[in-house]
Amino acid sequence: MKVVVIGADGQLGNDMCAAFKANGDTVSELTIESIEISDPVSVEKALAAAAPCDAVINTAAFHNVPKCEENPIKAFEVNALGSLYLAWECNKLGIPLVHVSTDYIFDGKKQAPYVEEDNPLPLNVYANTKLSGEHFVASTAEKYYILRVSGIYGTNPCLAKGYNFVDLMLKLAKEREEVRVVDDEILTPTFTEDIAAQTVHMLHNQAENGVYHVTNEGSCSWYEFAREIFDITGTKTTLNKAAPGEFAILVNRPSYSVLENRHLKDQGLNTMPHWKDALGRYLHKKYGTAL
Repeated sequence: MKVVVIGADGQLGNDMCAAFKANGDTVSELTIESIEISDPVSVEKALAAAAPCDAVINTAAFHNVPKCEENPIKAFEVNALGSLYLAWECNKLGIPLVHVSTDYIFDGKKQAPYVEEDNPLPLNVYANTKLSGEHFVASTAEKYYILRVSGIYGTNPCLAKGYNFVDLMLKLAKEREEVRVVDDEILTPTFTEDIAAQTVHMLHNQAENGVYHVTNEGSCSWYEFAREIFDITGTKTTLNKAAPGEFAILVNRPSYSVLENRHLKDQGLNTMPHWKDALGRYLHKKYGTAL
């Protein structure tokens, strides 16, 4: 199988490339320098040059949430229209588009794991543009997989931030006597290697067209995630729960965004491990057994 990975230099895209290569597949890597998904001409040229191929995997996005609020037009051009342009080109090539979306499309009021059929209600510009991208893909692409992920972290740096939550917590622990983390936002932190491995499994087992939740199993608050990070690494820095309203809320976000991988499970395709197991593997891979 030959796949094209868009956003190959990003946190998730890097692991997508590695997972398909490890499976013996051929990977055409398109970085931020080699394709601009908000430009239909760039999309057409880049995919034509990479053809023939068996699938296009889009991990690229404008995902800095505060900056999306400041630049809604740019956010829509990248996250929504970019998805449409990719769908058009995939139809020309007769191949599926694998498009990565987000847990943020939900408002969090359900307070129970969201399944793929639940109605979305985005709370911010980023989430609205990502949901628009989903609609463009589902209404345009003849073959598609929409993968909703949550709280991702990986060994490759995030292009938008330069760090992930795990690394940030360990950095702050070295710099401060106390670290304070919110305990009122519930999610499922997810290792990008697991998303990549799941995507390989889906394509090679011809999963059905449609929307999929692809997260590690279980759930936790950001505080509980930080607690596990400190426990695994033996970090002694004091960790406390932040008081309600302690940190300024610049952009509305869902207080609960746990996703249930129901469609994967219905097809017997779910390979996603528990988030604690994933975190242990990440810390061992990046830092060794101890810091």
